[in-house]
Amino acid sequence: MDNPTNQFDVVIVGAGPAGLCAGMYAGRGMLKAVVLERGVPGGELLNTELIEDYIGFESILGRDLAEKMAEHAKKFGAEIRQETVEAIEKMADGTFEVRTSKETIYRAPTVIITAGGTPNKLGVPGEQEYAGRGVSYCAVCDGAFFKGETIVVVGGGDAAVEEADYLTRYAEKVYLIHRRDELRASKLLQERLLANPKAEVIWNKVVKEIKGGPQGMTEVMLEDTVTKEHSALPATGCFIFIGFTPNSGLIKSHFDHDPSGYIITDDRMMTSIPGLFAAGDLRVQLTRQITTAVGDATTAAIAVEKYLKEAVEVG
Repeated sequence: MDNPTNQFDVVIVGAGPAGLCAGMYAGRGMLKAVVLERGVPGGELLNTELIEDYIGFESILGRDLAEKMAEHAKKFGAEIRQETVEAIEKMADGTFEVRTSKETIYRAPTVIITAGGTPNKLGVPGEQEYAGRGVSYCAVCDGAFFKGETIVVVGGGDAAVEEADYLTRYAEKVYLIHRRDELRASKLLQERLLANPKAEVIWNKVVKEIKGGPQGMTEVMLEDTVTKEHSALPATGCFIFIGFTPNSGLIKSHFDHDPSGYIITDDRMMTSIPGLFAAGDLRVQLTRQITTAVGDATTAAIAVEKYLKEAVEVG
């Protein structure tokens, strides 16, 4: 017999800004909603030191904004549970089953997936070997371990440039390694980094290998993308910010997506699977910011409310 405590109007997968916002709006809509998150609510906010581009807050710590969002969602009745979702599947009767690593099954007529993505790996020798011993994918999490040291940051987008600048508060020297001769990051972030005396950009280079010893990594091997020459750069830390792979693989039924696996939705945030909605970083869109994540989530949660109401009227 099904556990009635695991029956909901909507299951929200992920508790980053999109998931928490969806939970808040679902609660306001008097829907029975649960937000499932494998860790502490907040998502990528917890990996960001300072937020300066969220309207209404000129400057706020990522963890503080995460806490405010979680409390707001709970105030309107959203329930947040710490569970690792492993699969989302639509059943023959039209309802969804959301299965977790605890072998718990949540059932609902609708699901909003806001599971974000997983950091991309370089895929070079030494990366896995020195993970946690020099190699990192989170500046806020690990930056303090590199006080007074020389580290490299790999990437050229907003995340790489912003985190490289952040890491200069700990490291003696930060090298940003980029495969091209210009950065993709916003001009403001670029100007801030280039003006930082502790930071230096190394152009037209890619990391080919990460080397080290028993105590951890000691250098990165570089290849020039123009001349193909190889060189060694001594460093005790390597922070990698080269994008994310969307966690859309949780969906076990066929759905429309782009070549990278990002989910295609309509203007209501509904996927090609009726009743399954997507919001935030794992959805196809031009930019991935906190503001776009909560905008997606607002639309998705209100669309769920209307979808459920229409289903009742038809039934």
